[in-house]
Amino acid sequence: MPDLPPFGWSSFFEQWGMAPIPFVVTVWAVGLYVWGVVVLRRRGDRWPIGRTISFVGVGMGSFFVVTQSGWAAYDTTLLSVHMGQHMVLSMLVPLSLALGAPVTLALRTLPPAPRRWLLAVLHSRVVKVLSFPPLTFLLYVVSPWALYFSGWYPASLHHDFVHEMMHLHLVLVGSLFFWPLMGVDPIPGRVSYPFRVLLTVMTLPFHAFLGITIMGQSTLLGGSWYPDLHQGPMGSWLPDPAADQNLAGGLLWGAGDFVGLIFFGVLFTQWVRQSMREGEREDRRLDLLEAREARERAAAKAAAEKAVAE
Repeated sequence: MPDLPPFGWSSFFEQWGMAPIPFVVTVWAVGLYVWGVVVLRRRGDRWPIGRTISFVGVGMGSFFVVTQSGWAAYDTTLLSVHMGQHMVLSMLVPLSLALGAPVTLALRTLPPAPRRWLLAVLHSRVVKVLSFPPLTFLLYVVSPWALYFSGWYPASLHHDFVHEMMHLHLVLVGSLFFWPLMGVDPIPGRVSYPFRVLLTVMTLPFHAFLGITIMGQSTLLGGSWYPDLHQGPMGSWLPDPAADQNLAGGLLWGAGDFVGLIFFGVLFTQWVRQSMREGEREDRRLDLLEAREARERAAAKAAAEKAVAE
């Protein structure tokens, strides 16, 4: 481990590095998305700026920051820092990427052959299974338990490749859960808004229970990794591993509920907007029906008056 200074704002800005796999993923994802937006603009089509900000700025921007900045430099030094990183990768990043609607953008910009391939993938049995909401919910709530209460997390501390793949795993599992629930992209697995809200609310106690469980653990999640760090040059400023683990559990509990409530708010707003649009469509339908009936009555009256006159 490098000899890092105490974690703080200055170290966040000074300890930037480069994790190869997340860096390549960020460059390709942002590049392809921006290319799609440029293609739309060149042919005169509009693309909501909010979607671009959500995908590029918030989604991939957050992914890049938590995997490349000083935040990432300390994610194997302090469990509490890693836990904050975990919440961003598993909740904020997938939610923002889903709001960016990249599948819709791809369908509107790809040439005919790649578009047919993408549609074939979206309608494949594999995608239908992976986007089945009860399954994605199960994966989402079980995944962190498997991460922290198996040999997976200690392995991520000792091996850089496993560590970087863990980051991608968190984003992938979060995306499988959030993407169908957001309902922005035309992908399988979309369900009614009441069921979406129910699934969102059901995630809250699982985050809380996992956080409380971690706080109550008498053994350290990373095994001897964090105590061993105290024997090195950073031992003078590192907090007690047990206290840091207690803080990490509290962050998981609080941040999970906070982001979950934000997602609940987004879903509720979408639900209200859809209800308003449906109400407006119904009003227009009734107005057209009433106008047609009025024309028919007027025509019938005119015909009757004509018959009487004759």
